[in-house]
Amino acid sequence: MPLDTRAPIFLPCAQGVEPLLAAECRALLASVPIEERRGGVCVTAGPLEALKLNLHSRLAQRVLWPLRGDAYRDEHDLYRAVCDVDWPAWITPDQTLRVDTSAWRSPLKSLNFATLRIKDAVCDVLRDKTGARPSVDTQRPHLPLVLHLGPEDFMLYVDLSGEALFKRGWRDARGGRVDVKGEAPLKETLAAAMLAAAGWQGREEDGPLLDPCCGAGTIAIEAAQITCGMAPGLQRAFAFEKLAPFAPHLPDWQRLKAQARSAIHPPRVAVWAGDVSFRMTDFAQRNAERAGVAHAIQFKTADALQRPAPAARGSIVMNPPYGERIAAKGQGSREHFEEGNASVFYEGLAAHWKRQYAGWSAWVLTPELKLPSLMRLKESRRVPLFNGAIECRLFRFDMVAGSAR
Repeated sequence: MPLDTRAPIFLPCAQGVEPLLAAECRALLASVPIEERRGGVCVTAGPLEALKLNLHSRLAQRVLWPLRGDAYRDEHDLYRAVCDVDWPAWITPDQTLRVDTSAWRSPLKSLNFATLRIKDAVCDVLRDKTGARPSVDTQRPHLPLVLHLGPEDFMLYVDLSGEALFKRGWRDARGGRVDVKGEAPLKETLAAAMLAAAGWQGREEDGPLLDPCCGAGTIAIEAAQITCGMAPGLQRAFAFEKLAPFAPHLPDWQRLKAQARSAIHPPRVAVWAGDVSFRMTDFAQRNAERAGVAHAIQFKTADALQRPAPAARGSIVMNPPYGERIAAKGQGSREHFEEGNASVFYEGLAAHWKRQYAGWSAWVLTPELKLPSLMRLKESRRVPLFNGAIECRLFRFDMVAGSAR
């Protein structure tokens, strides 16, 4: 699809995040048609809007530019349709490509073979027109392609993001994580979805934020960037920067980044974070330094069951992990918690909140769907979210002194 016209740009996201992403797109782009779809949002817009979405979206996983779509019955239909694309405009024989395929109720028996036929179509067109063919690079290709197969139709996209958008550019070579047995890493996009679902936008009226089980600091870092007005894509590179059709738009890209840098401001509200482990608190502090928001987060190594409220009101947003980081200091081992005594921690946490955090709202992401019963609290909201393939709930508890039953 030519770049001089509007196109149905697709932004995939985690299941359950679609309405939040649609709201984010409406806030970023004025007067642009936006449609929620299964697994993402479709934005009918041009190249400049695509660049802006890469720079500013906290919830999308990628920004996909449509190239070719049609009805299909088999892999031969895919091959013939994709051969119609002007591939020399997108890639040279000296460059590399990669094709990623997803499917929903597709009649094809082998997604690997469908992927191979897309790759063959690109290479055959290049060979016929230039006498040489590009190679495949599964790590950092010049041209990342995404094929989606539906029951009757397919769509082939160029992945303008390259690496997934949850990679903000601040994690270290190990992904910004330390090895903690049993811990499911929280992606930045999911942390941002938790904040969006909570309605926390870093404004004065939103109040301060606390993550008492911060782990690598992902939630706190996202919150700090939000309250400082820092665009999530400022510290990373994108695939479109090396794509020939987007070369005329690079001056616009530099202008967008300059505007984003000038929009950064001091934090409007306080962000507190900490962990029971000195090792994790120190690690989160170093992550915040790389993310450029260490000045906006107050870290403190403390037990979540003992930490007093740092303000009269605010929001707790947390993703309690399994393992030794969740056990109170001196009150049990990792084995004790993993053997089925999670209720001991959650009951203690609820009691502590009722004593110390009256006036606060707590948002807790967990795969434990019976969490309100474990905490003996009545939730005021529950938001379905997926952490990868794990079905979770984001529970909201409004804290009042004494029993919340």
